[in-house]
Amino acid sequence: MGLTSALTTSLNGLALNEQTIDVLGNNIANAGTNGFKSSSVLFQTQLSRTLSVGSRPSADNGGTNPRQIGLGATSTAIIKDFSQGSITNSTSPSDLAIQGDGFFIVEGNNGVMYTRAGNFNLSSEDTLVSLDGLRVQGYGVDQDFNLITTQLEDITIPLGDLVIAQQTRNVQIGGALLSTADAATQGSLLQTQVSLSSAASSTFAADPATNATLLTSLYVEGDATPLFAEGDELTFTPRKGGRVLEPQTLTVSATTSLSELMTLMDQTMGIHSGGTVPQEGGVDPQVRLNAAGQIEVVGNRGTVNDLSISLGDLVISSGSGNTTVNLPFLKQQSADGHSAITDFIVYDSLGQSVNVKLTTYLESQDSTSTTFRYFLESFDDSDADIVVGDGTFTFDSEGKISGGGIQQFSIDRNDTAAISPMQITIDFSKMSGISTSAGGSAMTLNSQDGSSPGSLSRFVIDETGVINGIFDNGIIRTLGQIVLARFSNPQGLLENGGTNYIEGVSSGTPFLVTPGNFGAGSIRAGSVELSNTDIGRNLVDLIVASTNYRGNARVIDSVQRLVDELLLLGR
Repeated sequence: MGLTSALTTSLNGLALNEQTIDVLGNNIANAGTNGFKSSSVLFQTQLSRTLSVGSRPSADNGGTNPRQIGLGATSTAIIKDFSQGSITNSTSPSDLAIQGDGFFIVEGNNGVMYTRAGNFNLSSEDTLVSLDGLRVQGYGVDQDFNLITTQLEDITIPLGDLVIAQQTRNVQIGGALLSTADAATQGSLLQTQVSLSSAASSTFAADPATNATLLTSLYVEGDATPLFAEGDELTFTPRKGGRVLEPQTLTVSATTSLSELMTLMDQTMGIHSGGTVPQEGGVDPQVRLNAAGQIEVVGNRGTVNDLSISLGDLVISSGSGNTTVNLPFLKQQSADGHSAITDFIVYDSLGQSVNVKLTTYLESQDSTSTTFRYFLESFDDSDADIVVGDGTFTFDSEGKISGGGIQQFSIDRNDTAAISPMQITIDFSKMSGISTSAGGSAMTLNSQDGSSPGSLSRFVIDETGVINGIFDNGIIRTLGQIVLARFSNPQGLLENGGTNYIEGVSSGTPFLVTPGNFGAGSIRAGSVELSNTDIGRNLVDLIVASTNYRGNARVIDSVQRLVDELLLLGR
């Protein structure tokens, strides 16, 4: 019985050490495998053969100890070491390493798997995949680039294919305005040198023209020929502050009235009125028909807003060519007041550029403050009226903005597919009310947050797994977020090849978390986690296992010799 059990015990020892050597060999073979987790074999004794259970002490005897002979060892478990492996830098921004206990979630034809190996790249379909083609899972984004955290999906990074623009929402103006200059006192005043009537060869007194008079029935006082005919195309090109304005056109129909012509002129010249805009002689700035039957233009204050209309600025285009309308204007007064002007570009939601002109003039000043009025105009506004905003801002006695620093204006884009209207905040708070008299006033665009269209050129992944796309126009947008899985018992996971694991019966269900939460760990982009195999330790363990194997083999050899001796007794 003794020799037989010794033989069986040694055979078990051989098998166990073979298993240990097998595990150690796998560890050493995967010492260069990224994300690999090494294993170790745990032994425990088997049942023992009890020869005696021992005896209690008595008056005559001190007692005896149990006598047992062990029946060898058995493998109790093969333990996976999920401790952190070393992290090293790589050359790819899509390579990821986890500093913590989480697992990447990947999906393929065989379902969902989990891995620590973060060697990822972009597929031909712009999805983030592992080296064996499994798709990395995480949170996607909606059309406004907000994370959708209700479900997992493939991480997609469409480099070169995703094109976006950014609408301007904020504009900041800088510069310095001369607070010690002359304040404005008047705007432009122009009148036609002739009165208008509504009948041929008549006078204004007899047949006065009104706002409702049709253009085909509009005459210069005493003239027998109407100024306009049905089908005429009127083009109006005035000047403002010495600069030629964008021309506007009006086609004369049988129902076109004088009021429509004056509206065209008003909108083309960008005359600001209403609110707190100063009146001229009790009249709001506008184009109107005065009591004498003359077209009267009342403009805004500030030298940069001074209006001029020359003979030839209003022409008729017809089949016979261009004809100057016989409506000469006489300037009764010029606009005054220290002024400044600047042009800048903003962008609509499609990335189309929109030109804006900003003018200011010194409106008033007292012992403690100086107030400037500003006007905003845009020929890219979809309305015929180029006026898009106006208001005032005030400097204190130290030249700092004390009121009206932040204001809003809007630009209509109804003639495009862009979002309309554009709502823009304009910030004057960085302007100064101190300027040298030699330098005068100057305004500049400090910044605006819009951009023209740009394509996705690169991406970065932060420690929380958020993927930020960087476009070649400078825009940065969130493209998604890597999600990690945690298990209550990672030892229960089943290896599924390719350094991937699947959920096991004892692993527990995965707990999905974003990096940086609940111990899952943070993400380190441009890095990979190396194998956690300790080569030195495994080689030492290999020596021990080999020695143990030889020891068990020697026991078998000894048993064999003893059996041979027994066989010799029968001869």
